[in-house]
Amino acid sequence: MMDHASRRDLLRGAAILGAIGSTGPAWGQTLPTDEVLPLWPNVIPGDLHRHPPRKVDDQSHGKGAPDRWVEGISQPMLVVRRPARPTGAGVLVIPGGGYGFLSYDNEGTSQAAWLNARGITAFILLYRLPAEGWSQRQLVPLQDAQRAMRLIRSRSASLQVSPSRLAVLGFSAGGHLAGSLATRFSEPTYAPVDAADRLSARPDLAALVYPVVSMAAPFTHGGSRDNLLGPDAATDLRQAASVETRVTGDTPPSFLVHAGDDGLVPVANSIALYNALLAARRPAELNLFDEGGHGFGTRLPAAMPGADWPQLLHRFAVRKGVFTA
Repeated sequence: MMDHASRRDLLRGAAILGAIGSTGPAWGQTLPTDEVLPLWPNVIPGDLHRHPPRKVDDQSHGKGAPDRWVEGISQPMLVVRRPARPTGAGVLVIPGGGYGFLSYDNEGTSQAAWLNARGITAFILLYRLPAEGWSQRQLVPLQDAQRAMRLIRSRSASLQVSPSRLAVLGFSAGGHLAGSLATRFSEPTYAPVDAADRLSARPDLAALVYPVVSMAAPFTHGGSRDNLLGPDAATDLRQAASVETRVTGDTPPSFLVHAGDDGLVPVANSIALYNALLAARRPAELNLFDEGGHGFGTRLPAAMPGADWPQLLHRFAVRKGVFTA
C-alpha cells in the first residue's frame, strides 16, 4: 500500500513532469506514467529563483527510440523504474551531459531497462545543473545526489529495496557526480531538512562509465569543469572537486569502464581514479576497451567487447554482495 506521503509526492512529481513534458513533444509520451519522488520537500538549497526555462531536445529527431537531452531543472527528483520481480537491489542512475544538460534516455531510461531485466530497481536522478540559478554551484549536484541516496534509504521498505544493497551508476559528468558521492558522502553540503537526512548517503557500490574524474589534471574535461566550478575557479577548488584526490578507506567498491579511443573524456581519468583506489587498498575493477568512443551507453554493437560492460558490472556487484546472481 502506498502511504499518504508517498501518494502526495507521486502526484506532485507527476505534475512537475507534466510541465516538463509540455516543452518537448517526445518527453510527455512516457514520463507522466512514471513513479517520481521529488528530492526536497520544501525549499531547495541555494535557490536564487533565476532558472532558465525547461528545455528538452530529442537528439533522435523522431528516428527510432527517443534520445532526450534535458535542461532547466528547477525541481530535482528521482524517476523510479521498478522491476517485475525485485531482488532487493537498487541503483541510483546518474546521467551525464557535461553538467550542462542530462542525457536522460541514453544514460537514464536505457540503463533502467537492463537493470529492471535483472530484478534491480532503478532510480534515475534528475539533478540540478550548476549554472542554472543556484548559489554554491560547485555543491549543487552533490547536494541532490546525497539527498537522493538518503531518500531511497528512508523509503526502502515501500520501494522494495534493501538499504544495504544500493549502488550508484554514473556516466561521463554523471560519473564524476557518482564518484563524488562515493568519496564525499559524509561531507555536509546542506542543512538537514527531515529525518531522511540522518541516514547515510554512502552507496554500497559505485560504477562509473567513461567518467570525468579530475578537475585539475591536464586530462580533465574542460566543459564539465567550467560548468560545475565556473571558468575562473581557483586551483584549490579544482583540486578539491577531483574525485581521485578524495578516495579514502571508506570509499565503496568501485567499477570503472572506459574506451581507449574516447576523444572527449580521456581514459586517463579512469586510470587516475583506479590508481587512487589501489593506493587506498579499496576493491576496484577497471575495464578498458580499445574502441567505443564516448557516450556509448548500451548502444555498442554486440560484436564489440565493450558491449558486455553491463554483464561485467553485474558480476562485480554479485561478488560484492550488492546484486544477486
